[in-house]
Amino acid sequence: MIDPLRDLASLREATDRLLTAVTALDDGAVAGPSRLPGWSRGHVLAHLSRNADALVNVLEGRPMYASAEAREADIERDAPRPLAVQLADVRESAAGFQDVGAVPADWGRTVELRNGITDAAARVPFRRLVEVELHHVDLDIGYELEDLPEEFTDREITFLAERFSGRPDVPPTRIVASDRDPSAKDAGDWHTGGTDGTPVTVTGPAPVLLGWLAGRRDGAGLDTAGALLPKLPPL
Repeated sequence: MIDPLRDLASLREATDRLLTAVTALDDGAVAGPSRLPGWSRGHVLAHLSRNADALVNVLEGRPMYASAEAREADIERDAPRPLAVQLADVRESAAGFQDVGAVPADWGRTVELRNGITDAAARVPFRRLVEVELHHVDLDIGYELEDLPEEFTDREITFLAERFSGRPDVPPTRIVASDRDPSAKDAGDWHTGGTDGTPVTVTGPAPVLLGWLAGRRDGAGLDTAGALLPKLPPL
């Protein structure tokens, strides 16, 4: 069951972790490369700030971004800023999102995201949590997929498995987390992809599975029992 208020609390903790880690950088490090191709750490931080503003728009019934071009231009504009400015922007934009999330609202309503995607408003705090946690890893400053909270990792695997479910360009796939207790309820076993063809079982530690599903790792360390590792479309 989705609990947006609990997700807002988790988001606050994740944001604090990220801000604490980024505070240890300097202007040179912020200008250095992130793990995302073509993006500096400044690009990642600028994106996090503008994404918080965009999700405020979503919760308040406005378009998420004015346009795809405006989104990209805002990130490019803000990426070269010094560390102090980046930190202040991430902090203030995150607080703005928390403030809107604290306003009593109908969390069951449908909201529109980018590219015509719709979702329940209750899922928006978790979507923001995904941005903060995965982009913290993308900053390449010592926070790894293995450092993510276990509950978050499992929920994001579930979310991504649902995203690829039913897609004919993804073979039927069973995903098994080798580091989860198989006797526990809903523990470490997901299904995704289309329905045509022989299912492929992909087994490995949950952080590695998440890295593969989220396009952060190439699948090294995953076992497919000799089958080809399914190629996933970009997120």
